Amino acid sequence: MGINLQKGQKIDLTKGGSGLSRIMVGLGWDEAQQPPQQSGGLLGLFKSQPEVKQDIDCDASAILLNANGKLYGTDANDCVVYFGNLTHSSGAIVHQGDNLTGEGEGDDEQIMVNLSMVPSDVDKIVFVVNIYDANVRNQHFGMIQNAFIRLVDLSNNSEICRFNLSENYSGMTGMVVGEIYRRNGEWKFNAIGQPVKEASRLESLLNLYV
Repeated sequence: MGINLQKGQKIDLTKGGSGLSRIMVGLGWDEAQQPPQQSGGLLGLFKSQPEVKQDIDCDASAILLNANGKLYGTDANDCVVYFGNLTHSSGAIVHQGDNLTGEGEGDDEQIMVNLSMVPSDVDKIVFVVNIYDANVRNQHFGMIQNAFIRLVDLSNNSEICRFNLSENYSGMTGMVVGEIYRRNGEWKFNAIGQPVKEASRLESLLNLYV
């Protein structure tokens, strides 16, 4: 059983020469039950057409930053791994693919990280989630429940830590969930849970680091 983290807590991942290298970063969420739409009209005699329900499409991404906290590299695909760029050019970070609905138990999206292969001038890997087309679909994180991020040691498939996002994020469409970062030659993890109001597109989250 891994460590359950609270917002703002940090843990050492490689301190003491643990040999930790290959990590799976799992992110999960469920759609909360929404109240039924009320029928319109006098005494309900004139009913409106039922609203077509759209799945909430959450996208997990990994953003790479340099020592100055800015986007890494000169090419767009150098600084972010997401559903449109599943493998970083270094091979160190691999996204396992897009989940369009969030249905099912466990992780909804997984990102593999090989710490030994991360370029030496990458100082931080930030894990974010945004609701695709949230502004068009009128969706937000208040419609999401049971969101979490967890880290798994792939050498033995044991969970290192988990951070459950339990706050009320109503009206928010993006989330900076957590980050893996270097400090004095070691890798650490920080549980963040910082909401972003407008993030219907990944670019809005990238703009936090330009």
